[in-house]
Amino acid sequence: MPDHASILLIDDSPGECELFRQALAQARLDIALYTEHDAEAALHFLANRAAHESPPSVILLDWHLEKTRGDQFLTRLRSHGRFASIPVVVFTTSDVSSDMTAGYASGANSYVVKPGTFDELVQCVGVMCRFWTNWNVTPYPVESQC
Repeated sequence: MPDHASILLIDDSPGECELFRQALAQARLDIALYTEHDAEAALHFLANRAAHESPPSVILLDWHLEKTRGDQFLTRLRSHGRFASIPVVVFTTSDVSSDMTAGYASGANSYVVKPGTFDELVQCVGVMCRFWTNWNVTPYPVESQC
């Protein structure tokens, strides 16, 4: 487990990122939250972080990003040896079966449909983040085999 729990939230909506930040605070979790608004920025963030710090405890990925689909991001992430074992939760408004199937097929560890109310979001964020940052075990660091 990393020294300090952290989450990378990839969502192209600044409003959704702020709601998540508020829900995390309301759930009283001491977890560092990093946000990126597209897949390229997220991959750049991970590459820069890899030089000095542990990877995030979990990546929360909006499935319908403006510039890149979630499956494209997951395919790139999973093909990179150093990032391949970072847990990814698709955290999206889409409850479409084909999106769920594609998420898991692309390497998502979980698929969560965003709750409809703020109170439900606080509850969801609390449970989800506690699981991925406190109880899930991931091998760090993962070195590339290339």
